[in-house]
Amino acid sequence: MIVVAALVHPFVPEGRWLMVHLFTLGAATNSVLVWGQHFAERLLKLKLPADFRKWQLLRISILNAGIVVTIVGKLSDIWQITTVGAAIIGSAVAWHALVILRQVITHRDSTYAVVGWHYVASACLLPIGAVFGALLASPVGEDFHDRLVLAHELVNLVGFIGLAASGTLVTMFPAMWRTRMSRFSRPFWALGFQLAGIILGAVSALLGFWLGASLGFALVAVGWVISAIPWAHNIIDVLKDPRDRVIYPALSAAGAVAWLIGSLLAAVPLASHPAFSMTDLTLPLVIGFAAQLLLGVLSWILPSTIGGGSAAMNAGLREANRAGAFRFAIINLGLMLWLLPLASWTKVAVSAAVGLALVTYLPLTVRSTKAQLQILKNRARMAAEAKAAGAKEDTGKGKKRPAVAEVPMQQPDKRPSRVGTQFAAALGVMALIVALSGQLVGGGGSSSPAAEVDPEIVATGNTVEATIETDDMHFVPNVVVANVGDRVLLHVNNTDAQVHDLRLATGAHTGRMAPGSSTTLEIPMLPGTVEGWCTIAGHRQMGMTMSIQALGKASDIPPAPGHEGDIHAAHGANMVPDPDPDSPTIDPVLAPAEDSTLHKVTLRASEMRGYIAPGVEQNLWTFNGGPVGPTLRGRVGDEFEVTLINDGTMSHSLDFHAGMVSPDEPMRQLAPGESLVYRFRAEHAGIWLYHCSTMPMSNHISAGMHGAVVIDPPDLAPVDHEFVMVQSEGYWGEDGPDPDKVAAETPDAYRFNGYPAQYVAHPIHLKAGETARFWVLAAGPNKGTSFHIVGTQFHRVYKEGALRLDDSVGGGQALDLSAAQGGYVEARFIEPGTYNFVDHQMVHAELGARGKIIVE
Repeated sequence: MIVVAALVHPFVPEGRWLMVHLFTLGAATNSVLVWGQHFAERLLKLKLPADFRKWQLLRISILNAGIVVTIVGKLSDIWQITTVGAAIIGSAVAWHALVILRQVITHRDSTYAVVGWHYVASACLLPIGAVFGALLASPVGEDFHDRLVLAHELVNLVGFIGLAASGTLVTMFPAMWRTRMSRFSRPFWALGFQLAGIILGAVSALLGFWLGASLGFALVAVGWVISAIPWAHNIIDVLKDPRDRVIYPALSAAGAVAWLIGSLLAAVPLASHPAFSMTDLTLPLVIGFAAQLLLGVLSWILPSTIGGGSAAMNAGLREANRAGAFRFAIINLGLMLWLLPLASWTKVAVSAAVGLALVTYLPLTVRSTKAQLQILKNRARMAAEAKAAGAKEDTGKGKKRPAVAEVPMQQPDKRPSRVGTQFAAALGVMALIVALSGQLVGGGGSSSPAAEVDPEIVATGNTVEATIETDDMHFVPNVVVANVGDRVLLHVNNTDAQVHDLRLATGAHTGRMAPGSSTTLEIPMLPGTVEGWCTIAGHRQMGMTMSIQALGKASDIPPAPGHEGDIHAAHGANMVPDPDPDSPTIDPVLAPAEDSTLHKVTLRASEMRGYIAPGVEQNLWTFNGGPVGPTLRGRVGDEFEVTLINDGTMSHSLDFHAGMVSPDEPMRQLAPGESLVYRFRAEHAGIWLYHCSTMPMSNHISAGMHGAVVIDPPDLAPVDHEFVMVQSEGYWGEDGPDPDKVAAETPDAYRFNGYPAQYVAHPIHLKAGETARFWVLAAGPNKGTSFHIVGTQFHRVYKEGALRLDDSVGGGQALDLSAAQGGYVEARFIEPGTYNFVDHQMVHAELGARGKIIVE
């Protein structure tokens, strides 16, 4: 299931959550309960009652039922079901904690009672983490989402899984390295520091005390360092006399501990800032630590559990260790590469290699089990044959041959394991993957030229270094001077408040850089003048360009195709075709304002691929996954509390025209993974625009990051139906709206509610004699609208906070709005028929700003 989830997770809702939780809840939690009980029995030398296994099996069954319920609830987006599942999981693990606690108290004088205390502390934490998880899934968790995520992962991943691992490795780490426990082992100290850090960090995260959260991570890291000191001593002893002891289970355990300590140390400075998101460390924690440790430990304990003596166990371990050092190196090198700012296709190729190395555990486990069982079968067969032969050769004098024949002892493989060769092979494979995938995308590494260089250019031996910083849509400095043949190093620092990158015409690319991050680009030998630019849509057009000016003979490298800045013409008067009846649509019905005076809303900014017109697929930047943001509604004096969470890969932000607040704090740029709470009071009536205010705003708005806030005027007249029409422009491009078309104001389409002509395929239905109110907002970013309904007239017209026409002798025919203006019109539909509504700037209607009202 985990393998399938890894393959399909980009294509299913909550795919990343599903992939992570199938491992952490499914594989890891089951392993902690099963093997925790197993080791408690062995180390404490327990004598269990006859019916103990029946109750243990019941606990495991309840746990897995809870996991299934939780996953169903999350994927169906029904938080009540998710909460029930979390309660079931927490109850099963709490039961396990009580069982282990009783066993440890009964045998508290045992040498290894400390391992049992690790298991008790671990199991006590998961029910708490389950509560945090249930809150995250419920509406309650929306108000302090990031705090809950940090506490949830700290308690579950670092606490529940981490403490169980720490206790297990007290005895298992030296066993896997086939050496004795070190005299430096201090497991009680390690447990104390870890537990104190987890409690302090989780409580501080919930309270928003970020310095306390940072200190909590530091304490947990100290606890793991105390645990790791004796293990490092074990490794040093083995490396002095490796023999056959450097095997996959031992390497995996060591690598897992290294990734965990590294992640904890990285979290110490990061957690002191409110913008820190635990999801930044999910990959090293889940793959580097948890997955690697689980597979390594299982590769060791399964042969040990099957048993059968040294011959059988060695046969099993030999299969489990096939290409062990190679697999270990692929996993860890791949994970390190993935964390670097490489091109996306390179990351895909690296991820595939790491996934393959992890998945090989499954067939090797089958081979290991078969090899071990074959030894046991052979032994049983030889024993049966010896017994039969002994019975036949009975001399009748009271003497018999031995009834059981001796099975020759199978010694461990003493041949060199060629660990160094396997490491070198893994390094070569990863280098090849990076090189080939870099060629696939036209160069994505920081030092891989993608263009031909004049063979007459000679390296000068000089190195030119420059520091490039980002500042308000500019690179500073934007010109670097070097000689042809010089080695050029560009140290790029993103000092701006939003995500940027830098791509050079050679193909060298920083990858997307979060605010505050840095990286270095290298041109080994400058071939001539080289241009550079930010590839995020619209940033180049706003001035994010730079160049490396070459002195001497130049063979200038032109920008990559498609970046010359051509301005493409719009469709002109060609009509955008009507969509099919099964095309997507947004319900235009406007629901009444809620009775509450406080409106809490969560907006999640994200980027995705989708159809934005008949036959046109494009990258969308969205609020809550739709082509237009959700419509909010309230009354004058109501309070709005909007939580914005940036789930995307670039910076996003918010600007609510309905509020009167200083823009400094609530309209700040959010890097991926960050969130903020935007509060405002509705001071005036009207229909107001909200939108992403990240530059270039025109691209973010036209990509779908806009919506409406309707604030009802006092004494709003009753009508039979209310609808909302948010008009915007569409600019088709390869990666979101084409910035050149946006700048030239030459849209390919106009649309109501995010999709052109959708209400032709999905008409609005009314009955004769009914009245309807149409709230209209011109979201732009560049063009306004002249809203008109063919076949009727408006008896009430409201524009920009004022009632312009109120059911008088006169009538209205169009509501004219400039970009970012709004209002409403009311009309009566006296006779049955089909009424078309359009933007009466007729080119706009022909390009999609049209729909139908069917009156019956």
